[in-house]
Amino acid sequence: MMRTRPLKVALLGCGVVGSEVARIMTTHAEDLAARIGAPVELAGVAVRRPSKVRDGIDPALVTTDATALVKRGDIDVVVEVIGGIEPARTLITTAFEHGASVVSANKALLAQDGAALHAAAQEHGRDLYYEAAVAGAIPLIRPLRESLAGDKVNRVLGIVNGTTNFILDKMDSTGAGYQEALDEATALGYAEADPTADVEGFDAAAKAAILAGIAFHTRVRLDDVYREGMSEVTAADFASAKNMNCTIKLLAICERAADGGSVTARVHPAMIPLTHPLASVRGAYNAVFVESDAAGQLMFYGPGAGGAPTASAVLGDLVAVCRNRLSGATGPGESAYAALPVSPMGDVVTRYHISLDVADKPGVLAQVATVFAEHGVSIDTVRQQGKDGEASLVVVTHRASDAALSGTVEALRKLDTVRGVASIMRVEGE
Repeated sequence: MMRTRPLKVALLGCGVVGSEVARIMTTHAEDLAARIGAPVELAGVAVRRPSKVRDGIDPALVTTDATALVKRGDIDVVVEVIGGIEPARTLITTAFEHGASVVSANKALLAQDGAALHAAAQEHGRDLYYEAAVAGAIPLIRPLRESLAGDKVNRVLGIVNGTTNFILDKMDSTGAGYQEALDEATALGYAEADPTADVEGFDAAAKAAILAGIAFHTRVRLDDVYREGMSEVTAADFASAKNMNCTIKLLAICERAADGGSVTARVHPAMIPLTHPLASVRGAYNAVFVESDAAGQLMFYGPGAGGAPTASAVLGDLVAVCRNRLSGATGPGESAYAALPVSPMGDVVTRYHISLDVADKPGVLAQVATVFAEHGVSIDTVRQQGKDGEASLVVVTHRASDAALSGTVEALRKLDTVRGVASIMRVEGE
């Protein structure tokens, strides 16, 4: 039997995502009520510019006083889609203090202060859901937090930023340079006017922190995530990747150590074999590859951004939280019981592709090979090309630690026969 008194929802932010949340709440009101067991009512919308026309939203609901809205006391759920650290953090904790549960899409805040927000939610017996914070419409947080709760996740490897994937895909498929591909992404609306958060990996690093924390039941903060941008990736790197039957993606990689005693989280460009499912992810799409003991390999794929896709994830959380309100229960909170240490990047073990500019004369290859051997880095393949006294030397290693590789490169730079290190790229997904 459906309850007639509606559950009241406060919406913080009414931009691209927030306006879609409001639209779906209105147009799908009957379906949402049937799924929840009670009507949901948009009780207020906090914005910065109240004079802006917002189709489908009663102007009487619009306010610039977000604090007063979350303090009302009759609000059941606060939907936060304003982003950033403040005032979002204070508004969320205030919502908990005044009896509301929270649905958020705020990856930056959750990556930085997720533990404190979970603690506040638990203290006040309220829910904190955030499916939309990672990979847009793709169901990912809930499968990791609930569906795989009885399994042991060992690795999460993913493309979690559509802007960077569009740029790298364009470079791969057309031979375009980085700036040319970025300009096209900007013209099409995939990249912001200031693309730094995307192309330098900040956005993906926040998502990696969230994913690692959930997957490994360990608190992982944004500061724990190694981050490397993709602005230095060149057409020559793609040519080298093709020679190895690979492509290049900006990957978020969260791994449990082989001995199970620690975890790592990192974001950086990497070569990935064309046979790996992530290699075929095109355009602005996202995909996440999960490896666990019992379930094996799982792939989650779909649109990772945009108003409607992200709103879909928000509404899914809203339905779940509203159901919990009706039953007097709360959903899963933070699970950080494992408390595993987060290892530094120097401990990460993977393969490497190194391109060197060297003198084209006898003995160079032997010198380079000796440096690799002295630092305990085993060489898999070597390819050398050269003329007129100059040459390029491409070395692909077996698996080695980042610290060992760094020492190797430092020593290579001191050789008289090495003119420079053209590029270094990790090889993942094997």
